[in-house]
Amino acid sequence: MKFEKMTAVIAAAAVAAAAFVLPACTDNPVSNEGGVHPSVEGLEDKFTDPADIIVDFSAGKTEGFYAAHGYSNGNMFNCTWSRDSAVISDGIMNMTLSKGNDGVYYGAEYRSTAYYGYGYYSVCMKAAKGSGLVSSFFTYTNRPVWDEIDIEFLGKDTTHVQFNYYVSGVGGHEYVYGLGFDAAEGFHEYGFDWQKGSITWYVDGAPIYRATQNLPSNPQQIMMNMWNCIGHDDWTGPLDESALPATAQYKWIAFKSC
Repeated sequence: MKFEKMTAVIAAAAVAAAAFVLPACTDNPVSNEGGVHPSVEGLEDKFTDPADIIVDFSAGKTEGFYAAHGYSNGNMFNCTWSRDSAVISDGIMNMTLSKGNDGVYYGAEYRSTAYYGYGYYSVCMKAAKGSGLVSSFFTYTNRPVWDEIDIEFLGKDTTHVQFNYYVSGVGGHEYVYGLGFDAAEGFHEYGFDWQKGSITWYVDGAPIYRATQNLPSNPQQIMMNMWNCIGHDDWTGPLDESALPATAQYKWIAFKSC
């Protein structure tokens, strides 16, 4: 697709997605040119439709979500999920990767009990720093097949963010974007608008990247996790144990159905 056409498509998606307003997130607010998702104070009065989902950790609102506990995803995940690694303190969800006295790595995963479809998904978060670490916000299902949409931060370089998606277990759609800031140094808003014919990813309200081919179609859980990778040093880098314990922080999660 030519650049001019791509720009026009993204601009159209931005206008369509601006039908609702997101809460403030950034420590140092940036300009959202074009009025896309302008940052304003307040959560409850911005999401009034019953189909909206908000997890506001500052208000202790976490209904419909839970922390994984007592098992490992295996494969590249070199940790066991522990609810003790997902702790709300001072209005912030702290998701920590640590090494226990038993030599086991303990990570954190947080997910919705329900499944959601097309709409805008958003998070206010601060990534974790450290080689071999991954902190994320994403949607996922294995019913009836593995579909997934990702926003991932590799701790080896938190000045970049990676977007990706899976359809029937097939990924390979990675796009890495240079943020122009360090995601581990402050809170920023990251999101994606998932429609039948497109997925558009956003950073601080600005549309960044759009995918239109072979997209996920199955309802998914809303999720986030903090974990250490094994066997993929070319992607995440080797684990830097001197960085442990390492923590990713989250202020809120929002969902607006289309």
